[in-house]
Amino acid sequence: MSMHGDGIDAGAVELSQVRRLWHLLEPLHAVLYYAPEVFEEAAALGYDTKERWPSYFPLRAAPLGPVGAERVASAFYSFSPRMVAQHIDSAWAIAEPGAVLAARLRGIDRAYRAIFGDRVDSPELAEAAALARSAAEAANTAGRPLAAANAEAQWPEAPHLQLWHAATILREHRGDGHTAALLVAGLDTVESLVSFAAIGAASVERFQSRGWSAGEWEAARERLTARGLVHGNGEATDAGRDLRHRVEHHTDQLAAVPWQLLGAARADRLADLLGDFWVAVLSTGLLPSETTLGIGKV
Repeated sequence: MSMHGDGIDAGAVELSQVRRLWHLLEPLHAVLYYAPEVFEEAAALGYDTKERWPSYFPLRAAPLGPVGAERVASAFYSFSPRMVAQHIDSAWAIAEPGAVLAARLRGIDRAYRAIFGDRVDSPELAEAAALARSAAEAANTAGRPLAAANAEAQWPEAPHLQLWHAATILREHRGDGHTAALLVAGLDTVESLVSFAAIGAASVERFQSRGWSAGEWEAARERLTARGLVHGNGEATDAGRDLRHRVEHHTDQLAAVPWQLLGAARADRLADLLGDFWVAVLSTGLLPSETTLGIGKV
């Protein structure tokens, strides 16, 4: 068992449970980027919703305030700065961040009610929301810009919205930690994607949707090949697989603190409660079967 920067023993909750809770909570957060109800709210603000990205960037970045593309690209890490600028440069002229934050809560309220039906008001959801909130409030947001920005927002009153808000803080907390793990591993923005594609976490096409040119992708692959991490055909070497395994392990460690503070028994109870809601979200077919997160692949 080892101690980490937050001063908590990572052995208190098994890292497999940390990863399981991420798998359960991630779809509950990700509804924000795919639900038609959220698209309708974004369209009402003036965003183009014919495709995903024009609303994705302001919906995710709004907690940061009216920041520019450089700061958003820094926080999002693996997106091409050109792609970020394409959508963020005009985002706050269409709607200010406060309006976007209100719209995303309205959209999630409607989406959750459509997905969960009467279970929105169930004691099981209320209990899950309380446990998830406890974990989210225990998260140390130092050095984690997206987690901190979401944690600073006022908690909504309704339990189902508290569940979504907690899931959002916790997934951004994990994501910020993942960026730190990539930096420690020496993987830059493009290399982080190329190396993940190299171990089969998702298709190259899925990763290239983050806006990098073919030339930038190839240059990153050549840098990784020179480091002995990727073969010439783009597949990971044993060293490359080991490095990505260390990145994922480090990410789990950095994500563990909120669950350690919640306690193993309460974390297990939350996982049990989330199962039916996780199934309900996946059963909608709203979320893509392949993502850049590598869930179920690594």
